[in-house]
Amino acid sequence: MAGTDRRVRRTRRALQQALVSLVIERGYERTTVQEVLDRADVGRTTFYAHFRDKDALFASCFDDLAEELRTELAAMQPGLPPADPVRPIGVVFGHAHRHREVYRAICRRPQANPALAFLHRQVADLLREHLSDAGARMPVDVMAEYHAGALLALLIWWVTNDFPYGPDEIARLCQTMMAPAVMAGLRDGGPHGLA
Repeated sequence: MAGTDRRVRRTRRALQQALVSLVIERGYERTTVQEVLDRADVGRTTFYAHFRDKDALFASCFDDLAEELRTELAAMQPGLPPADPVRPIGVVFGHAHRHREVYRAICRRPQANPALAFLHRQVADLLREHLSDAGARMPVDVMAEYHAGALLALLIWWVTNDFPYGPDEIARLCQTMMAPAVMAGLRDGGPHGLA
C-alpha cells in the first residue's frame, strides 16, 4: 500500500511540475493536457485517474503550499500586533519566494485563479482579525479587502518581474506603503504595524 501511495504522489508531482514549467514557458491557455502528459511521461488514462481536467491539475499545484501558508499565518497570534510589523506581509512574500516556480505559474494567470483567491482570503481574514481587535473606526471588511488586494497586486508584480527585491525588502516596502492607510482607519492610531 505504501508503494502505491508513493507512486500516486510521484505521478501527481510529475504532472504538477510539468504543468508549472509549461505554464511558465507558454502560458496557461496555450498549454494542452497532451503537452503536460508528454512532459511528465504519463498516459492519458493515468492523468484522468488523478484529475478531471487541466484546471483541477492547476489548482492542485497550490494545495500543499496552501496548507503550509495557512499554518504559517495561523502561527501568528490573532488580535495581537506582531513583534515585527513586517511579519504578516513577510510571511506571504517569503512563501512566494521559497516556492517561486509555482508562484510564477500562478501569477501568469491571475484572473479566475483559485490559488490567488485562496491567498486573498487568507490575507484578508488575517487582517480582519487584527483590525477587529485593534479598534477600527472604518468598516473592518473594507480595510481588510483593500489591503489584501493591494498586497496581492504587489505580489503578482514582484513574481512576474522575477523577484527584483528580496522577500524581506519587498515586505518592508509594502508595509511602509500600507501602514499610513491602516493607521488612518484605526480609532486612536492603534498599535503600530498591523499592515
